[in-house]
This record gives sequence, C-alpha cells and structure tokens, in this order.
Amino acid sequence: MATIILLGGDVNLVLGDGTYEANCDASREYTNITQILQAAAPSTLQYMQTYWKDYQGNDESFWEHEWGKHGTCISTLEPSCYANYKATDDAVDYFNKAVSLFKTLPSYSWLAAAGIVPSSTKTYTLAAIQSALTSKFGFAVTINCNSKKELDELWYHYNVQGSVQSGTWQPAAPVGSGSTCPSTGIKYLPKPGGTTSTTVAGTPGTTVTTSAPVSTASGTALSGKGYLNVVSGGSQNGCIISAGTWYTTGTCATFTATPSGSGFTLSSSKGKCAISSNALTCASSVTTATVFAYDGTYLTYSGSSSFYTTAVPTGTKQSTVYTTSQAVSLQITWQAI
Repeated sequence: MATIILLGGDVNLVLGDGTYEANCDASREYTNITQILQAAAPSTLQYMQTYWKDYQGNDESFWEHEWGKHGTCISTLEPSCYANYKATDDAVDYFNKAVSLFKTLPSYSWLAAAGIVPSSTKTYTLAAIQSALTSKFGFAVTINCNSKKELDELWYHYNVQGSVQSGTWQPAAPVGSGSTCPSTGIKYLPKPGGTTSTTVAGTPGTTVTTSAPVSTASGTALSGKGYLNVVSGGSQNGCIISAGTWYTTGTCATFTATPSGSGFTLSSSKGKCAISSNALTCASSVTTATVFAYDGTYLTYSGSSSFYTTAVPTGTKQSTVYTTSQAVSLQITWQAI
C-alpha cells in the first residue's frame, strides 16, 4: 500500500500496520534535485516551484529530504528494477508520480463544494470534512491536525498494482492509527500574507496567496493565465500545447482564460481556441472562441469533463484532442500561473 500525504505533498511507502520505512539508501540521497529535474522533467520542476514549497523558503533542501527519506524506500524505484537504469532516473520517476497524483486530488475544491473554506473564525467538524473528501475520493481519508486543532495534513491511501512509476494506483481504505483531528472545532485557516487566493487541483496547501488580483480556478469560470494539464489513466501526463494538441514532453503552453457568460474562453499564442469538427483547435484562423466551463476540478465542454484522443502521444508526437469518443479518454485540469 502507498500513501500520498498532503498538505506537505510528499509520497511515502506505508506498510500494512500504518508505519513506513525511512532513509533506506544513503548512496541515492541526491543533493541536486533541482538540477536533476531541470534536465529530465522541467514541467514537473516548474509545478513544484509553485506548489510544493518549503515553509522556511529552502525548496531544494525540502525536496532532498522527501526523496532521501521516502523515495529511496520504494522498492520499484531501486536501480535493480530498471532495465536500463541511469543515475537519478529513480528520483525523476518519484517526483513525476508525486506531482501527477497531487493533481488528481483537488481537495481544496472538494472541500469548497461542501461549503468548507478557509476561515479565521469558523470551525468545522471532522465528519463534515471526511464526508466531503470521501464522496469524491471513494474511500476515507486520514485527516490530521496539529496541537492547535488546525487542519495540517490529508493522507490519501492507494493499493498499487505494478510499479510505483507505471503501475495502476487504486484508491483504498486507510491503514494505521487514523485521523488526529478532534471531532469538532477544527480550524481551516487561510494562508497568511495576502488577501486573495487562487487554487488548482491539489489540496488546501496548494493555495497561492497574494495581495494583487490573481486568476481564479474554482466554480464554473476561470480568468487569467495558466497551463492546461492532461490527466489520463488516473495520472497527470503532459499538457495541452499552443495549437490545442496533447503533448507529453517539453514545456507547457501558457493559455489565457477570459470570462464569457457563465463560462470562459481560451486563447494561446496561436490564437483563439474552439471546438471545430469535434476537435480542440487554437489558431489565428479561429474567429469565434468556444465557451468552456470548470467544475472545480476539470475543464468541461457541454457539461462533460471527458475528452478523447486516438492514442497517448510519445516523444515528439502530438495527439489531437476530441470531444467525441476515441480509444483514449482524458481530462484537463487548470494550473493558474
């Protein structure tokens, strides 16, 4: 069984009794995570630099700690499990999987949909928080609080069929000692330091606080700039690039969301975006942009969050994204920037 722990955002191995191993291989405790990801997974690094932050301001040290403590203890990330292992492949797979899972767990939106939002005065019950999360995840979530009754961590549990890096992650019932929050009086505090916040798929810890106007990613309308990340097979895998196609390597394109009626339109450096002949297209030739909506987790079109393509793109290949059924289904999340 494996667990993704949020708000901190780390992934660690949880054994049957709810404990986990730590710091299993000192020879693989890398001290240059930023450099490793910059070379092998720049889009993952870009996301982490915004949403996987160290509260003391030393992101590199924090990532090194998470990899050394938890990543080196995942058996399928051991060098012997790779057919053609190259040094640091294991760390790249670890952070790619952590980020892709994180993007499929929009806890902030799930809680907000149930009326549970950050507040400096209001408190919530454990039952209400658990109900909001369980109804979306499918199983109970381990909800942890600090000594001040403040919401501190969310633990999502999975059974992994196959390897961590390429296996199937199935949501599962929690193991271990259970939630540490009291039954009532739980505080869900806003992030300090600003007046406006924006969230993307993730947890309460993915809130970015600023005193300036920012783009929003909740409800049915988006505004501002962001990336369109693709979720397929339960994991984040690449993004939509400027022409409106799905690409799994390289840098994500920046899109601009503009409110329109009860939804919003999208545009990229190529031009306005529209559904044309059942396919997503962004081009200078598009004269009328399609109005999309957002359900708090995924981009929607005509009330559906399901999009399709004929095959998952690999290497430099791009795949056209359709609104009609094809061999591969996918969903699209918004990452505000």
